[in-house]
Amino acid sequence: MSPRDIRFKETDIREVGRLAQGVRGIRLSPDDWVVGVEVLSREGTLLTVTENGFGKRTRTEDYREQGRAGKGIITIKTTEKKGQVVGVLQVTDEDDLMIITDGGKIIRLRVKDISVIGRNTQGVRLINLEDHEKVVSVARSDKKEEE
Repeated sequence: MSPRDIRFKETDIREVGRLAQGVRGIRLSPDDWVVGVEVLSREGTLLTVTENGFGKRTRTEDYREQGRAGKGIITIKTTEKKGQVVGVLQVTDEDDLMIITDGGKIIRLRVKDISVIGRNTQGVRLINLEDHEKVVSVARSDKKEEE
């Protein structure tokens, strides 16, 4: 199954007690798992990164609002070459991105250098990997904090 995102209002999630199991955010198929959760703002874009070093930015408006507990909509076309999704983050042009591989490689990219493209596309190469190396983590780094 293709990776999917779901967008719904935060107010659709009811408050529950400490011992409750919670509420369903997205309906998963047996082989699916949740990679990330973000509270979206109007000025950001959604960055999706795959294990083989590909990624893309998509405008949040490209994800129509749905009801909670739906199946979601396709967020990126994955293939054997692209690999599975390992991270989803909301980013802005002012952010930097840190990509970490299982081989110990860490790179830093300016988010504004990553193309903003459509939702149901494959993305672009963000990092060159060695044979059998995989991206294991991505993180947003705010330039303002470092200054």
